[in-house]
Amino acid sequence: MTRTLITSAIPYINGIKHLGNLVGSQLPADLYARYLRARGQEVLFLCATDEHGTPAELAAAKAGKPVAEFCAEMHAVQAEIAKGFRLSFDHFGRSSSPQNHALTQHFAGKLADAGLISEVEEKQVYSHADGRFLPDRYIEGTCPNCGYDKARGDQCENCTKQLDPTDLIEPRSAVSGSTDLEVRETKHLYLRQSQLRGQLNDWISSKTDWPILTTSIAKKWLNDGDGLQDRGITRDLDWGVPVKRGDADWPGMEGKVFYVWFDAPIEYIACAAEAVEEGTISDWERWWRVDKGADDVRYVQFMGKDNVPFHTLSFPATILGSGEPWKLVDYIKSFNYLNYDGGQFSTSQGRGVFMDQALEILPSDYWRWWLLSHAPETSDSEFTWETFQQDVNKDLADVLGNFVSRITKFCRSKFGEVVPDAGVYGEQETALIADLQTRLTAYQAHMDAIDVRKAAAELRAIWVAGNEYLQSAAPWTAFKTDPDRAAAVTRFALNLIPFYAGLSAPFIPDAAEAMAAGMNVDVAWPTDAETSLSALSGGHAFTVPEVLFAKIADEQRDEWAERFSGVRS
Repeated sequence: MTRTLITSAIPYINGIKHLGNLVGSQLPADLYARYLRARGQEVLFLCATDEHGTPAELAAAKAGKPVAEFCAEMHAVQAEIAKGFRLSFDHFGRSSSPQNHALTQHFAGKLADAGLISEVEEKQVYSHADGRFLPDRYIEGTCPNCGYDKARGDQCENCTKQLDPTDLIEPRSAVSGSTDLEVRETKHLYLRQSQLRGQLNDWISSKTDWPILTTSIAKKWLNDGDGLQDRGITRDLDWGVPVKRGDADWPGMEGKVFYVWFDAPIEYIACAAEAVEEGTISDWERWWRVDKGADDVRYVQFMGKDNVPFHTLSFPATILGSGEPWKLVDYIKSFNYLNYDGGQFSTSQGRGVFMDQALEILPSDYWRWWLLSHAPETSDSEFTWETFQQDVNKDLADVLGNFVSRITKFCRSKFGEVVPDAGVYGEQETALIADLQTRLTAYQAHMDAIDVRKAAAELRAIWVAGNEYLQSAAPWTAFKTDPDRAAAVTRFALNLIPFYAGLSAPFIPDAAEAMAAGMNVDVAWPTDAETSLSALSGGHAFTVPEVLFAKIADEQRDEWAERFSGVRS
């Protein structure tokens, strides 16, 4: 049986992530991991915090803490929030780990040995007040093109013109505001990606099953303009993986660190090595080295579209260029953006609903269901409080929750808290079993294909089918004239609850557990509709579950819309 390795784009350490980040990588990755585990597959689901680079240093400085201490604290915060959203990582690692330091330095050494790293003299802006070289985006000034006075050294956000820091009028440090800047020469290492262009193009072209979004972005970077460019992989920073050539020092690179975008994807591999140390798995190489057992692994990555170039080009270039038999990604599921109420979610601007805030006001299943059922797969999608309220109330409270409450309470009132054994299934039940088998097959096909919205729509249709059956069969009416028929309908409807629990668990794990616990069974994926819908026989005891989902009132909706209309401080 195929084993599946799943990685989610690793969230940056400089703050708590918003719901757009969640639905763009971690949440759909968790959906897929839970589904495959439920189907009996061996899965390794990895994620980590991305902890290096200038933003980490600046965030730590703002918090008044040493950067290592700040990163350790924020890792713990993000790990706890991930648990709150029931993200089922097998390991949630850290890119600052010793394992990632060693692997990053190892890859750099192998790439250098292969002639794929060059040393380049370049000019960068040095801030005397800050005592450091400044990355382009941390230099601000007036745009020479449109006059916008907060243009960055890489691009003007107002007119979108690409810029160099030296193009700016009256440049200043975005860190300190100082204008005491100097252009200095410094030497950096570049990954010669351009040398691997043909190999990368052949590899990407072979992935005929990839989403159009993924392939189109990859090919644009490969072919537009002058084509794939070599990329700097070092920076003049204090915090990061020290530049080494394997275990050896790298003359001329003293005091430099590897660029965060070089070491961050390598953390996917290092994360598995961390998991061995933690005792989660016994052997990480069987997942990552084709010569050590990973030849039967299917590797699936999840990410937002802004991360696609690095995962289709730079990280594969690192792996291919090493000349070693590392596992390359088989499928990349990329997502567009989730927007917030007419604008964009933004971590830097504090706009939107953030993961910790979401959990403060509602349990995770509410968010999981809405976000996944509106996943921005083929285009950007938008969160509004009105649609959130409407969909939660309709899908979760009125359809699923109401069904479970209605049939369990009816059974308790007429037959007690046991499954009734009188009566036999008739034409209605036979027809519904056939329909549900068709829907189960379609649902599994959508989940196998990682078509998230289609899977959610099919699951919703399965819930609706049970409601329509219950309304049509009306055991409360049948009970008056034909108690045996009412018993059969009730038994069939009660059997739908564990059926729903198994199918719903990847989307709404807490509600699935509550449904299964109420029926005194374990959550399990149904083998087929007919077998599953006769699993609970007469005399099986159950307990009426608590209300699965409370409706969102207009007053709550308005209060939350107001609360999250500004920016997070």
